[in-house]
Order: sequence, then structure tokens, then C-alpha cells
Amino acid sequence: MADTKGMARSSTRSLWKGAITFGLVHIPIGLYSATEETDVDFDWLDRRTLDPVGYKRINKRTGREIAKEDVVKGVAHGKDSYVVLSPEEIEAAYPRTTQTIEIVSFIDIHELPFVYLEKPYYTAPVDRGEKVYALLRQALEETGKAGLARVVIHSKQHLAVLLPFGPALVLNLLRWGDEVRTWDGLPLPAQGKAGIKDTELKMAKHLIADMAGHWKAQDWRDNFHDAIMKLVAAKAKAGKAAAVEPLEEAPAAAGADVIDLTELLRRSLRGGGAEPAKQPAARKTAARKTAARKTAPKAPAKKAAARRAA
Repeated sequence: MADTKGMARSSTRSLWKGAITFGLVHIPIGLYSATEETDVDFDWLDRRTLDPVGYKRINKRTGREIAKEDVVKGVAHGKDSYVVLSPEEIEAAYPRTTQTIEIVSFIDIHELPFVYLEKPYYTAPVDRGEKVYALLRQALEETGKAGLARVVIHSKQHLAVLLPFGPALVLNLLRWGDEVRTWDGLPLPAQGKAGIKDTELKMAKHLIADMAGHWKAQDWRDNFHDAIMKLVAAKAKAGKAAAVEPLEEAPAAAGADVIDLTELLRRSLRGGGAEPAKQPAARKTAARKTAARKTAPKAPAKKAAARRAA
């Protein structure tokens, strides 16, 4: 069973209830959110009164505020031209709005590139659908397959994949095929060794083996969120400004010297870092002059004024 330590608490409020279908099989399920956002929610406030600052609907050409009922949806069609669509026309474009996860095929789970994964949801059986739910989950586990499906959520059609995760079947929304950019034109090295020496590859593999670990959700947290909320709690309790420690030390500036890849790998395997860059002689001289000026006694104000008058 998958380890749940460090994960956010579950949500038992279903987003909707529907069914998983394939062939003649019909599995009644509820759909539940599988993620929780940890971004800090900064509100806009008036600095003088701390009143909330809202958003206005502004006509970008006239700069005037417009009423909500005067806002319509349009799609750009040519330069400075729009086609306006009514809510009824938009709704009619999605005739199948039933809450159904329709599996259209089963694919090898390893065929799906991770870049297409977008947002996961848990499914759970309802209305005595436990046995057939468990049957599909077990069949997918033993065959290494995932169900490629179509589903409509929030009036929008999605491509999705249904796959087992622990005791649950997870519905992971996918990006459409033309939403992921190709790598054509990027300055990428050729696949294969591409001039890599056997000794370099051997040391790189050794370094990877030394740094190998296991995924544990509790080891990875949004430190920025935690630091901000800690600061908020401290300031609220004290009623005054409070200091917050930086998340991490800023890395030292890297030198311009090119270091041999083999030497870098060798240092990494020894656990050593890069040597500090040597300060150029001219920079040292300038630094000494600056320090001398800072420590030199200042001329009295009267003498300085006399020199300026002269």
C-alpha cells in the first residue's frame, strides 16, 4: 500500500457523482479532489485603512467601468475582430455533459509521457460498486495498463487517464496532444553518449548510485509557505514587525574558469565542492584603496568649506 505520511489530509466532499464506463461495464463512482494548493494567498489591501481592494471590469479602450451583465464571451477572429458566443451556444458545443468517465482504450502505462499529466482526482465507488471497482483496479495493476478516457468537468471536456494508486483509482487529467510543445529547434545534444568518455559515464553512474534515495512525501514541503505563515503568526501575536530567517543561503558566485568534467565528477564523489574563485590582483588593489578611504579621518568642516571657497 502506498505511504500516505506527509500528504495533505483527504477531502471527503465529492465534486460530482457519476460512473466509469467501458464496454458494457458501468462503475458508479464519486470524484474527489486529490490535491491541495499551498500557495500563499496575498490579498490586495488599501495601505491606509487595510480595506480589501477589489477588481473592476474596465473597458480597455474607454477606461470606464462596465456592468457585469454587459460582459459577453468572444473569440478573436482576425485582427481586431471578435465573434461573440452566447452561453447557450457554448453549452451546445458540449452535448455530452453527463458525469461519465468514458474509457476509450487501455494503454501501456509506460507509454504515457509524464509531460502530459496535469491534475489528479481520486475516484471512489458508490452505490454498491465496490466489487467491480476493485476488479478494474486489480486488472490494471496486473496488466500494467491505464484507461485512456474522456470526461467533462466544470463544463470543459478533458482527456484523462485512469490508473491505480494504492487502494484508489486516480483520474489524472491530461493535456491534449497539441498542448505540449516539441523540442525541435532547441540546442540539445544528440542522444547517446555524444562524446562522453566511458570513465565520465562510469563516475556519473557511481555518483547517482551514491545519491540514490526513496520518495517520501513528508520530506518535501513548500518552505516559502511555511515561512510566510510563521511570520504572519508572529506579527499577529506581537502586534508589531517581526523578522523572518531566509529560506537558504544564497549560493556563492561561480567562477568563470572551465573545470574538466572528470575533475568535477571526482570532486562530487569525494563530497567536496568547487574551490573558491581567486580574487584578481586588480580587484584586491581596488578593495584595499576603498578600505583606506573608509578608514581615513575626515577633514574638519571649516577646512573643507575654506577649500571650496578658494
